[in-house]
Amino acid sequence: MSQSVVQPLETETTSILASNIPLILIGVITVLLGYQYWFKNQRYVQLGNKFPGPPTLPLIGNAHLALGKSAHGIFKVALQYYNEMKIDVARVWLGPRLIIGIANADDIEIILGNSVHLEKSPDYGLFEPWLGDGLLISKGEKWRSHRKMIAPTFHTSILKSFMPVFNRNATALVETFRKEQGKVFDCHDYLSSTTVDTLLETAMGVTKEHDSNTGFDYAMAVMRMCNILHLRHMKFWLRPDTIFNFTKLSNIQVNLLKVIHDLTNGVIKRKKANYFEREKTGEKSLYEQALKTSRIDEKHGNLIETRDIMSNLLRDDLDENEENDVGEKKRLAFLDYLIEASQTKGNALSDKEINEEVNTIMFEGHDTTAAASSFVMSLLGIHKDIQERAFSELKEIFADNLHRPITFNDTLQMKYLERVILESLRMYPPVPLIARKVNEDVKLASGDYTIPAGTTVIVSQFILHRNEKYYKNPLVFDPDNFLPEKCQERPYYAFIPFSAGPRSCVGRKYAMLKLKVLLADVIRKFEIESVDQEKDFRLQADIILKREEGFRIKITERV
Repeated sequence: MSQSVVQPLETETTSILASNIPLILIGVITVLLGYQYWFKNQRYVQLGNKFPGPPTLPLIGNAHLALGKSAHGIFKVALQYYNEMKIDVARVWLGPRLIIGIANADDIEIILGNSVHLEKSPDYGLFEPWLGDGLLISKGEKWRSHRKMIAPTFHTSILKSFMPVFNRNATALVETFRKEQGKVFDCHDYLSSTTVDTLLETAMGVTKEHDSNTGFDYAMAVMRMCNILHLRHMKFWLRPDTIFNFTKLSNIQVNLLKVIHDLTNGVIKRKKANYFEREKTGEKSLYEQALKTSRIDEKHGNLIETRDIMSNLLRDDLDENEENDVGEKKRLAFLDYLIEASQTKGNALSDKEINEEVNTIMFEGHDTTAAASSFVMSLLGIHKDIQERAFSELKEIFADNLHRPITFNDTLQMKYLERVILESLRMYPPVPLIARKVNEDVKLASGDYTIPAGTTVIVSQFILHRNEKYYKNPLVFDPDNFLPEKCQERPYYAFIPFSAGPRSCVGRKYAMLKLKVLLADVIRKFEIESVDQEKDFRLQADIILKREEGFRIKITERV
């Protein structure tokens, strides 16, 4: 066909399209409006729109409220809406997806306390390349059997055997801090590295001598991975793998996961080799030997007396492991236990499943503790009177020698420091929200609301813990909120820093013990001063609650 013929055809086609653009637009708009009308009349939508919430736009719902905002900005908008409306339940539409937020203890009990609503939100699927189908996101029988298997590895007798490791790593942290005297520094990075080293040695059985530089590298890789996951949560176009895999972030994620998985895979490989070597020689596990000693010590520990605050506040199915303990039953640390279970016919645990659970525990056990201890240090640096009261308690406990190693029984006497930690967890919970998918309609207790099946329910610990119904002055840092008599006045589900119910954190007792030892050692050695006041905190509700500006403190050695 000649060029002279082609050009008129192209011109004619363009002319036809141009003249029909208004009709095409009208057609598209009609289809979209028809979809919107159909969508609004679905039962799912009708039930969802009964909940209070911000005004929506056609098709996108409330998605525009997050556009162009930083993590701090989105968090600020959510808090502002809550403070203005003074409501315990709210809805948000992200396109056709309904999200219901709840901050009433009775409603939260219905969701978290019920074995029916155990499935995590689809948002947790973004963790899959990192954590696989581990305890954080698994469901059904796999979740039940793995939780039952893992829970005994955090038994009190196991935790007692970790005291030398906790002390050793706390001492190393103090020495690192000592080099920062007179300077303003961010304590979070140091605390993050220390918690990784502690986890490697306690839960995984790998000493720092073997992995001298990996703690910090791992901590930084985890921090950057969390940033990527948070970005994918906030920017909906990055959620589909088909788009994300063609971005630079995908390449960065691959490199970060290599750092993370190289460490955990290496640890597992080494521990399996040790296990088979012990099998050949008939040698008993080092943990079994240590635990025989710790059981003797347990008889002298005042365990019943010390269950007043912590155990009543954070009580759940894990306590059955303590109360129904079989005296001389063999108890191993986390990774030893998984490896032994994988070799037992009745507990078929694949290498892949071991990897998933190790990566899950390493993630959940390190970043949360690092954030929690960073907030406590910042708050003590602001509230000097509370810091001095905590120090006075420690002076009484360590009257014979303020610098001696901390024993398990010492931690049982740290009643005021425990209240300080709990109050910090109230105001600044490391995990600021929990997301569940409900697979059947749920009637709430707080009002005439029904959450339709298929909805994502957000439990916001941050908002719950600042609810005036449960805390008289919720914005004031006051450790006496956790005096026994005040705890008894509140519903159980009004304080859930470790979640609650069947899917509560299996490592909560481990975390509290580690926090006590770490913080007590720092407080014994240094006076802490915070550079920023609470009003200046720029909170960032990522996967873990952080501060955009970092945790800047100054320290002075006590004389």
